[in-house]
Amino acid sequence: MLEWRDAHGHALYDYFKDESGYVLVERDDRYINPTLSAGIYFTEYDEWPEYVKKALQYVRGTVLDIGCGAGRHSLWLQEKGFEVTGIDVSPLTVEVCKLRGLKKVEVLPIADITPELGVFDTIIMFGNNFGLVESFDKARWFLEKLQDITTERGRIIAESRDPYQTKVPEHLEYHEFNRKKGRMAGQLRLRTRYKKYMDPWFDYLIVSKEEMKGILKDTGWSVKKFIDGEDGMYVAVIDKRD
Repeated sequence: MLEWRDAHGHALYDYFKDESGYVLVERDDRYINPTLSAGIYFTEYDEWPEYVKKALQYVRGTVLDIGCGAGRHSLWLQEKGFEVTGIDVSPLTVEVCKLRGLKKVEVLPIADITPELGVFDTIIMFGNNFGLVESFDKARWFLEKLQDITTERGRIIAESRDPYQTKVPEHLEYHEFNRKKGRMAGQLRLRTRYKKYMDPWFDYLIVSKEEMKGILKDTGWSVKKFIDGEDGMYVAVIDKRD
C-alpha cells in the first residue's frame, strides 16, 4: 500500500488517538463535501438516529458488518451477545476496531468475500454502506454472491439515501452528468482526502426505494420492510426468499 493512501483510515486513527481526525470527500465533478469530524464513526447508541435503532432490532443470529468503519455498530451488537465479524478495506480502520475491542475483524474488500469468511444470518451495511455495491450491475452480482455466505434465513440490513430528495443545484446537475454517462443518477465517483493522504477514486451508489427493488429483482432477495429516516435516508430490511 502506498504511504499516501488509506486517508480514511488515517483520519479515524487520529480521531481515536486524540479526536483530531476529519474526513473530506471529493466527487469527480470537483464538488467537495464540507469537512466532517471523524467522530461520527465513534458515536454511541444514544446518539444514533431512531430509524437506525429500529433497524437494529431486525438483526438476528451471526452477523457480518460490511464496511465496519471504527466498529460502532459491531461493538454494540457484540456487547449484546451477537457473534459479529467486521470487514473493511482500510487497514488502519481495522486496527482501530481491534484497539476498541472488536473480536473478529479483518481487512477485506467486498469483492473478495467468500464462504471461507463464514456463513451469516445477518449482513449489516449501515452508514449508507449499501453504496459499496458501486453500480446496478455490480450490485446484482454482489447480492447473488451473498446467497453463498448466508444461511437459509439470511437477512441484509442496508442503509441508503434517495438521491432525488434534494434541491441542491450541484447534485441535480450531477444527476444529469451521470445520465449522459449511462450511469444511475445516484452513482457517485468519490475519493477521500485527509492531510497529505488521498485514497484512489471509487464508485458508490445511492438509490431510491424503487431503484433498490429493481436491483433486487430476480436475485433471490426481497424487501421485507423499509424504515424511514430524515432527508431521504432509509434502511431496507431485505430477506432471502425461499
